[in-house]
Amino acid sequence: QVQLVESGGGLVQPGGSLTLSCAASGSIFSINAMGWYRQPPGKQRELVAAITSGGSTNYADSVKGRFTISRDNAKNTVYLQMNSLKPEDTAVYYCNMQIFQRVGVYNHYWGQGTQVTVSS
Repeated sequence: QVQLVESGGGLVQPGGSLTLSCAASGSIFSINAMGWYRQPPGKQRELVAAITSGGSTNYADSVKGRFTISRDNAKNTVYLQMNSLKPEDTAVYYCNMQIFQRVGVYNHYWGQGTQVTVSS
């Protein structure tokens, strides 16, 4: 069994910064892609940023230049550094990982979600 636990959300003023973390634990052989998604109130979940096992990254246009995704493979952890936050960044943020529990067999796992609120 695999579990993803997120931390780091909260309330921040516009222009502020937050760092989200997501750590995977359990029966893990290897982890391929890791990513962060968000779901604003009343809207669909959307991709924010993703990072491959080789370190290649991609970002939603709305966060380019403000957010940075990174990973620590030794800790099975993915991070999202968020700077210059705007009210429209308010959402529940979810991490997602493509986890192999043995060679050739993988599933996508989700964190429980963490609320980020940007407001003065």
